[in-house]
Formats: sequence, structure tokens, C-alpha cells
Amino acid sequence: MSEYQSAQRVLLKLSGEALMGGLDFGIDPEILKQTASDVVEQQKKGVQLALVIGGGNIFRGAGLAQSGIDRVNADQMGMLATVMNALAMQDAIKKQGVNCRVMSALAIDQVGEPYSAMQARDYLAQGDIVIFAAGTGNPYFTTDTAASVRAIEIQADLLLKATKVDGIYDADPMKNKDAKRYDHLSYDEAIRRELGVMDLTAMVLCRDNEMPLGVFKLFDKGALSAMIAGESVGTRVLLK
Repeated sequence: MSEYQSAQRVLLKLSGEALMGGLDFGIDPEILKQTASDVVEQQKKGVQLALVIGGGNIFRGAGLAQSGIDRVNADQMGMLATVMNALAMQDAIKKQGVNCRVMSALAIDQVGEPYSAMQARDYLAQGDIVIFAAGTGNPYFTTDTAASVRAIEIQADLLLKATKVDGIYDADPMKNKDAKRYDHLSYDEAIRRELGVMDLTAMVLCRDNEMPLGVFKLFDKGALSAMIAGESVGTRVLLK
């Protein structure tokens, strides 16, 4: 997919922190409702949408591991946090009249279906929104990597990452007022410059599997729609 084409099947990666809004912890109900509304709006336009949501608003596995908890246990706790966020988003989407499935990489049959790429594609094709929970189901992998893997597996046209800033910058714009935003750049350039938009494993997976990536600000009105439509907003990471 080129920079200017619209996407039919999209995977949207949201950070858990984005759901906090102005809170210090947990989920801001208004942010949850607005995000669900934005997603449903795209679904009603015929876009097939899947989501991966991080768990940093509840638990962050890497941080827990640094405090002395076994890394495998810590990462599993982080995976469970993503399940909680997925269930909250599922509820918000369903309240807007759209069917939504949670598929988990961990076996939690009472709250979500086991993950299956083929089944996920079928759900998306029939108009359901699908949320992928529990990361990859393996420790040591971030939800950025999970988003990259799932986007590739479901044969998405585009992977979108919603952040707190309106794209990728050459420095942290929250700390450096002179930071400059890229309109577009290649995966090789992003990796070489260590711009930090996603972890290295996720970036290499996208590059090697020719998955276009868009980065935009979650709370900019109309930004999600514009990114899906191929308009010139945010930052596009392309193969060349």
C-alpha cells in the first residue's frame, strides 16, 4: 500500500497509558468512550478494524521485573493487564451497537476466545471488530511486537500506532521544543536513527514483511480517519 491509498483492513495499536487520560492509573471512562466511538465510526465506513492495547496503565512487565519480580511472571502479569483493557474496550464498542470479539494469546476461555489468525480474518470480513489481548502470549515480547505480528498474520493493509504526539520526531518533542517531525521515512532510516517509535523487533518484522506503519496522535480529532484514508497526517513509515 502506498502512502496515499486508503486501507481496508487496519490494525490499531493503542498504549495502555492512552486510556488513562488525565488519571494517574486505570481507565478514564470518557477516553474509553471516545476511542471506541472513533473506532466504530471507521467500522461503519466499511473498514475492517483490529486492535492491540497495551497494559501500562495497570501493570508493565518490564518495570515489575526491574523491581525484582521474575521476568516471566512479571510479563504474564502485564499480559493479564492487556486482557483487562481489551474487555473494557469491548464493552465500550458493544454499547455503540457493534459486535466486538476479544481473542487472547493466553487461554482464558471465560473472558475471550483463543487466538486464531484464520478465525480473526473471518470475524473481520463479517464486520466484527477484533481485539487481540495478552500480547504474543510469550514473555520478553512487547505489545508493539504483538501488534506487528498480528497485523502480518491477519494480512492487514496498514498498522497504525496511536501515541501522545502527532508522529515521529528526531528528538522527544515533549522535552525538546526544536524537535522536527517526519512526514515520512523508511524503516531502515527509523531503525538506523533509533527513533524509538516501536521496539526493534517490531520494526524489523514490519520491514521484512512489507507492512506499512502510520504513527499519529490519538486525541487529534479526525486523525484516525485521515490516517486510514491515506491523507497527509502524522508520520508514515514505508519500505523505501
